[in-house]
Amino acid sequence: MEKLTQRDVNKLSSTRGLKALLSKSFNLERAIRYVDYERKLKKLQVELIRMQTWAIQESERIIIIFEGRDAAGKGGAIRRITERINPRHMRIIALPKPNEDERTQWYFQRYVEQFPKAGEIVFFDRSWYNRAVVEPVNEFCSEEEYQIFMNQVNDFERMIMESGIRLVKIYMSINKKEQAKRFGDIKNNPLKQWKMTPVDEKAQELWDDYTKYKRAMFSKTNTKKSPWKVIRANRKTIARVNVINHILKSIPYDKNTEV
Repeated sequence: MEKLTQRDVNKLSSTRGLKALLSKSFNLERAIRYVDYERKLKKLQVELIRMQTWAIQESERIIIIFEGRDAAGKGGAIRRITERINPRHMRIIALPKPNEDERTQWYFQRYVEQFPKAGEIVFFDRSWYNRAVVEPVNEFCSEEEYQIFMNQVNDFERMIMESGIRLVKIYMSINKKEQAKRFGDIKNNPLKQWKMTPVDEKAQELWDDYTKYKRAMFSKTNTKKSPWKVIRANRKTIARVNVINHILKSIPYDKNTEV
């Protein structure tokens, strides 16, 4: 990297900078970037608290859904968003595969049961859009079930928004090489190995199938009233900042700071 400025030295000399140096294998450039990220994140988290306070006071109901390929960083982004806000007024939903009773119900029903009450934000770590991509790729649903979903989903979201719920749709996008790298990291880390699922194991092999259904999903459901926000997520720290900025711009609270 170029010669360190006094500002860089000050960053690295701070408690946060020293921790970054140790955790980033003494890579000065990466450590400085991480210190900058931590500072941005703190400011954004203050704004998230302001947004949530507004939502509570105004009895707002907010749904934020996260989609993306396996290992795209959905869970990590949600953790950074929620780690400082009031846990009594938010929920993180990551539904397992449907049980026998749920398979006999209207597909959207089990998601509706998780919708927010007044003053609450609900984060979906994967959502009803499982049926748009993951399920057809892995043959967890029939072609007829897929087509019914695609014919209903825009009307379903229109009803959500017309009922007064704010809906934010985020898709975190990584490339094939980055996904392979992250899978390797997970497999080699005893603390993360539990994250790998049979679906994850086949994700690289089925990459092109995921791409096909993802494009169909965007073509049908990226509407003017309910648009998708695609976040480039090969760099986790940049992606998290961009995700939070998008959420803050999407919710009309009393804004104070823009990072």
